[in-house]
Amino acid sequence: MEHYDVIVIGCGPAGLRAAKVLAEKDVKVLALDKKQEIGVPVRCGEGLGMGWFKRLNLKSDASWAVQPINGATLWSPAGKKIEIKFDKTSGYVLERRMFEKFLAREAALAGAKIKVKSHVISTERKNGKVELEVNNLGEKYRVTADLIIAADGVDSLTAKRLGLNTVNKLADIDSGFQYEMAGIDFVDPEHIHLFFGNDTAPRGYCWIFPKGDHEANVGIGIGSYCEKTAKYYLDKFIESQSGLAKGSIIHVNSGAIPVGGFMVDMVLDNLIVVGDAAHQVDPIHGGGMGIAMEASTLAAEIAAEAVKKKDYSKEFLSQYNSRWYEKRGNQLKKRLKARYFMEQLNDGEFEAIADSLTGDQILALGNGEVTDKAKFMGKLLLKKPSIGKKLMGSLNK
Repeated sequence: MEHYDVIVIGCGPAGLRAAKVLAEKDVKVLALDKKQEIGVPVRCGEGLGMGWFKRLNLKSDASWAVQPINGATLWSPAGKKIEIKFDKTSGYVLERRMFEKFLAREAALAGAKIKVKSHVISTERKNGKVELEVNNLGEKYRVTADLIIAADGVDSLTAKRLGLNTVNKLADIDSGFQYEMAGIDFVDPEHIHLFFGNDTAPRGYCWIFPKGDHEANVGIGIGSYCEKTAKYYLDKFIESQSGLAKGSIIHVNSGAIPVGGFMVDMVLDNLIVVGDAAHQVDPIHGGGMGIAMEASTLAAEIAAEAVKKKDYSKEFLSQYNSRWYEKRGNQLKKRLKARYFMEQLNDGEFEAIADSLTGDQILALGNGEVTDKAKFMGKLLLKKPSIGKKLMGSLNK
């Protein structure tokens, strides 16, 4: 039975990043994925901000960073637009299938072993190690590891099998649905476009993430408790936009998005959980790719320390919890309060915000900087006192 220091389960951006970092630290690492191809299917809007490129030391490549973005346009329920402009590229819309293959090549070149079409049948602790039974292309085999990094998505079966409860509350899960569309028309392909309104996207928004002048990811995220499906609202939105309605759908993807419910404890003996499996997603816009890769880098660094010290106990691995909250989690908790505020707004209040605030102020609000921006809230609260009550309620949650 072959033995590895660390086995990573799930080869999305988080798992592949962890595998690369571990291999660079001379850790013997195996990365397993049940899919037959890295990067497929795509379940993502595919946007990645420039800040993440810098934090993760990524250099954009035209093979997967297909559309530079220099701002965002927010659309109110009545069609008023607020523009947030930057004087340089603020991010890219990716071709994520190619991006994940890039990450896989980087991990393999660093020395990680990657196996696709590898379905983990069972996971159990034995004598201080973890033993896996794996079905790889119809052939079953067993393999052991001292430590498992679970990067297997929102329904992480790995974490459950090893005793960690990752179940999230329904209120903290969004339903996402997206088309990649071609032959469409929309304004300003260097901006991402976000459309708000309870009739448009209950507790969420519709988006256009450009991938060229006439191609884009067109999607929606809504609260999972909504009576009608995300597809229903997305189709309705597309029909209301003549430039989109004439287009063709060339790819469909959907999935659940954790937008809260941050886990206090993301480790057990022999286990660290990262990415969607640990609910590490931005509560405002539902993006998690950069957050997951940052968390998996941290997890891999701690895992390498554990290998060096031969200490795979929950006590040692728990530093991952505190270090992640210090680096990112506490900021996301502030943004969760902003989500609580935004999801309470009715369409009239959305319009009041659109009439009262600039793009920069909207950006500050979305970043959870509510208490530090009291001055610019004054005009808004005079126009719509109900907003103040909802704001204070969200801050007290």
